[in-house]
Amino acid sequence: MMFYVYVLQSLIDGLLYTGYTGDLKKRISEHNEGRNFSTKTRKPFKLVYYEACFNEKDAKAREKYLKSGMGKRYVKNRLKFFFEIESGGVPR
Repeated sequence: MMFYVYVLQSLIDGLLYTGYTGDLKKRISEHNEGRNFSTKTRKPFKLVYYEACFNEKDAKAREKYLKSGMGKRYVKNRLKFFFEIESGGVPR
């Protein structure tokens, strides 16, 4: 089984949400259907980045890193051109 660390962007406020899951398609659907307490007021979302891991502990550790200050900078730098083209700039 694979585990996925993912970054979603809210189409309402442009902010990013980072999480991890064993079923990426199902999890994105849950976010967009409002079945996640922390994101239900910011839906809909689009997937802007994901990584796959063979081990759940690795995915959890990567999620924790991507939520840190350095991790947020990593995502913004990794997706620099995407944010320039798609949303006119780097997200908040």
